[in-house]
Parts: sequence; C-alpha cells; structure tokens
Amino acid sequence: MSKFTIVGLGELLWDVFPTHKQLGGAPSNFAYISSLLGDEGVVASRIGEDALGAEVVTRLQTLGLDCSCLQRDPVHATGTVKVALATDGQPHFDITKDVAWDFLEWTPQLQQLAERADAVCFGSLAQRGLKSRETIQRFVDTTRPEAVRIFDVNLRQAFYSTDVLISSSQKATVLKLNHEEVPIMMKSAGGPAIDELRSAQWLCRRFGVKLVCITRGSAGSLLVSKDSHAEHPGFRVTVADTVGAGDAFTATLVHHYLRGSDLPTINEAANRIGSWVASKPGGTPPPEPEMIRQAQVP
Repeated sequence: MSKFTIVGLGELLWDVFPTHKQLGGAPSNFAYISSLLGDEGVVASRIGEDALGAEVVTRLQTLGLDCSCLQRDPVHATGTVKVALATDGQPHFDITKDVAWDFLEWTPQLQQLAERADAVCFGSLAQRGLKSRETIQRFVDTTRPEAVRIFDVNLRQAFYSTDVLISSSQKATVLKLNHEEVPIMMKSAGGPAIDELRSAQWLCRRFGVKLVCITRGSAGSLLVSKDSHAEHPGFRVTVADTVGAGDAFTATLVHHYLRGSDLPTINEAANRIGSWVASKPGGTPPPEPEMIRQAQVP
C-alpha cells in the first residue's frame, strides 16, 4: 500500500479534565489515526517553551508522530482547554486564548511540508488569530494542485467568523462538518434553510468542493459528491467520550479518498473508526490491530 504524507495543521493543546489531562487538538488526533492506518501523520503546530510543551513532544514521540514541524514559542504558553463531559459523553470546551498555536509562523519547514503533503486537514479554531490564520491559509495555498485539502469546520465557542468559513471552504477539496454546524454554515454562505442532503449538494455547488461530509454523532454520516451520495447509520458502541471521534472519522475518510474508494466504502470505514475512538477515553487510544485492519484499504 502506498504511503501518503498526511498533515494535521492548527491547534495543539492539552485537554484538561477534572481528574486528568490528555493531549488534544484536532491536528494530533487526525495525524495519529492517519499513522495507525499506515500513512505518515505529521502535526504542524506551535507550543510554548514550558513544561506542558515538553510533555507535548514526549507524548507525540510516544505516539510515533513526526515533530519536525512543531514550533516553539518563547513568549506564549502551550494551549490548554478545560473539558467537561455531559452524561452522554459529549464534551464541552473552555478554550484558553492567546496561546502558542495562535501565533503559528510561516517557516521554510512549513513550506517544504506543504509542498510534499498529499493531504492537509485544517479547521476554523486555529484561524481565530490573525497570525495563525495567515500561516494556515498560506500553507493550504502552497500545497500541490492534486493534494487533498480538508476543511473541518469544527466550530468552537465564538472562535470563528463568516470570513474564515467562506475563505477556507473556497480552498477546500473536502468540506467536513457536523449536523449542528450545517445551518450555521448555510447561513454564513448565504444558502437556503433546507434539509441536510440538499444543503450538502448546495455547498458542493457553492464552493466547488469534491465532497461534503456531514457527521451525525451516533446516527452516522452523510457523504455527498457532485454526482452521488451515501448515508451510514453508524455503529452502536458504549461511549467513553466523543473527544477525537470526529477527527478519527476524518482521518479514515482521507485514507480511503486518497486511494479512490467509493462513498459507501468510505462511510463504512470512517464510521467504524470514529465509533471505536468514541468507545475509548481520549482521541489517541492504543491501537487495536484488527480494528485498524478492518478500516484500511485492502
């Protein structure tokens, strides 16, 4: 199986729970699952020159992820998020402002990574600060025309704007959002209030993306391309917490998309891995080889 370079670009932080902390942020969760599936997962972000930053490096190395594009900030602290879990395992976030990943810089290392990346996943949260937004959008613009650019809308608190949503969608190959984000995205893009399928079809036309993915939590997902669509009901699991489940879904989607899988196959595999992560604490659970094998392209 060919090995692709898959980049998680943006926020890197510690999720701080009442009883413990764990490495978080969509980029690391996404890159980790990409690596489990057999690709080269790379995290591109910025951490502080502090104790939490040193722990980030140790954790990423333990997970087997490439740290060469992890910047160190002498001024701003490593990012943290206070996480409270509802009774259904859904997380609620309180995200610290003005931390290292808000100041991601454009460097020769990032340019080289952008030029060789086969896929990059980026979201709206890491673009809340002007410095990081400029760097992220430049990275996406620097990727090769054939690279897959996944915009994971990932709305958090009030850390997004219409401008970021529109400009990022215009750069994307794949647009991924959850069912709660659909009406917000449609309103931001000037679209009508319609059902999910027609909304996804409208977004495909509006932004010229090749694929729109709408995740529905425990109810599965909807994938829509220009010419077809596929739905999946999801897998029933006992939820530990849903942190990182969407990132795992996206990573599996990209793994299959790069290899030309059809929409039903992508949906099946992505829901399988997303559900598996939801059944485990945190977004980077220890690998289970049989589960990974079932989700890989043969």
